[in-house]
Amino acid sequence: MEGHREQDPGFEELPHTADVALRVWGRDLKELFVNAARGLAWLMANPEAVRPEKEVPLDLSAPDAETLLVTWLGELIYLNERDGTVFTEFDLEEVTPTHLRGTVRGGRTDEIRHFIKAATFSGLVIRPTERGLETTVTFDV
Repeated sequence: MEGHREQDPGFEELPHTADVALRVWGRDLKELFVNAARGLAWLMANPEAVRPEKEVPLDLSAPDAETLLVTWLGELIYLNERDGTVFTEFDLEEVTPTHLRGTVRGGRTDEIRHFIKAATFSGLVIRPTERGLETTVTFDV
């Protein structure tokens, strides 16, 4: 009998990541929230392939701007999971650190780039910069 050989297990561990992140900026809170939502849509699909056919009014509250941002993105992710809608147009009438009110428009798409499960608080801090406000949003995929 030849030397001991390990049996081929039929699998191997591969490096992977369970999330994707976006750096987002805007002149003010409203633009930051719109740009974060635009980035989310881009992660999900090709926004140019989405025909906005569905309109949804949103009125969201949270204790602070970071929680409101996660709530906002979480609502868009939930509506995507529930209806298959990718939102690409954002008409925000009011955005304060604790309240967001506006309308989003979107539609279905055949191409999905990433299935986004959630927006997370991982490293999420909205901070002032020379160009306005900036943050990094991490999404669980």
